Amino acid sequence: MRKSSPPRSGPAAGGKPAKPVNRGPHQVRIIGGQWKRTPLPVLDAEGLRPTPDRVRETVFNWITHLIDGQWEQVACLDLFAGSGALGFEAASRGARRVVMVENSAAAVRQLESNRDKLKAEALVIVRGDALAAVHNAAGREAAGYSLVFIDPPYHQGWLEKVLPACMPLLTPSGLIYVEAEYPLQGEDAPAWMQDWEVVRADKAGMVFYHLLQRKSATQIEA
Repeated sequence: MRKSSPPRSGPAAGGKPAKPVNRGPHQVRIIGGQWKRTPLPVLDAEGLRPTPDRVRETVFNWITHLIDGQWEQVACLDLFAGSGALGFEAASRGARRVVMVENSAAAVRQLESNRDKLKAEALVIVRGDALAAVHNAAGREAAGYSLVFIDPPYHQGWLEKVLPACMPLLTPSGLIYVEAEYPLQGEDAPAWMQDWEVVRADKAGMVFYHLLQRKSATQIEA
């Protein structure tokens, strides 16, 4: 994810040196699957925020339970791919297809390098805007994805635009993983969540993370 532009280098106001920019970890480690424990370099870029290891471990345990471990049947769409931590994790566990969408040219080059390093043949990388990619895919791949990752930049209104647009892409019992700066359930849940059921949720620091299904899917399974 990308936030605001990094501050310029050089002295700050008053002649004091500028504070160093916290760019986060420079690598991620795959938690499970065929590439378990493999470290992947992460682009040194302001605002690039890989999902932490312990959150990924929790989320993938949730998903594995909900799909009865049948990763070979999963087609995955990783929007706002960034470091690719989520998409590579799904591919490592045997997802039959993983499409990563990322708008930053530099991040795309790093994703491609990591893909080539792993010889990840099931992984497709698309450079472009996430919302445009969803709209473009809707006509070609209706009900084609059983898992979608949405981890957008905060405070830019992405979720309320992207989440409804993903509806035609999901299989009937498809899952969507969402990270946000606020909870998507409870009294303060946003109005655009009316068609979605939160099937799992937790919080790590100031980040709220969720697994969603369409309400019709959860009602059928119940």
